[in-house]
Amino acid sequence: MDVLGISDFGFFLLAVLLLNATPGPDTAYIVGRSIAQGRRAGLLSALGISVGCCVHALASAFGLSAILAASATAFTLIKLAGGAYLVYLGLRMVFTKPVADAAGAVVNENRSNRKIFMQALFTNVLNPKVVLFFLAFIPQFVRADAPHKTLAFLVLGMSIAVISMAWNSGTALLAGTLARRAGRSPRVKLWLERTVGTAFVALGARLALARA
Repeated sequence: MDVLGISDFGFFLLAVLLLNATPGPDTAYIVGRSIAQGRRAGLLSALGISVGCCVHALASAFGLSAILAASATAFTLIKLAGGAYLVYLGLRMVFTKPVADAAGAVVNENRSNRKIFMQALFTNVLNPKVVLFFLAFIPQFVRADAPHKTLAFLVLGMSIAVISMAWNSGTALLAGTLARRAGRSPRVKLWLERTVGTAFVALGARLALARA
């Protein structure tokens, strides 16, 4: 990685792995989806969040994150938008209605796959703390004399996305498997989803009200 001007790449990978192991909004979202809707929903959520990391990597590489971090107004707007979106998702889960039959459940599941992915993507992209993380963390591993700074940012950002996908996929599979064994009853699954939805509302409110 010296040719790109990246320093301490091994330490960077270890740090990213440890950061992924620390519970946060993304982990909470994946666990919530996995518990409420199964492993497929959890894996789709993990994929959406990893794609969100790619968006942040591109934004960091081309300077958009720096603009957002420098503007208090832009930061506040993104913070409020992200919090409101999580509250919206939580309320939808809280007020979800039970599916009438098995056929209806299959149709609903197939129709919601794309929504689950997009919701996870927006949950990550609209989190201002992730914006600041990419802006503050990645430059620590790019040398000042790096010949290809933009490419170095992209490589480091995409590395975060790959590690995030691997870790979050494992989290989704574990949470989904445990939930599958614990709650085969549709009624239990319904109340699990409502419980997770309440947690999303609280998480969204906390994110929106957090100080910059």
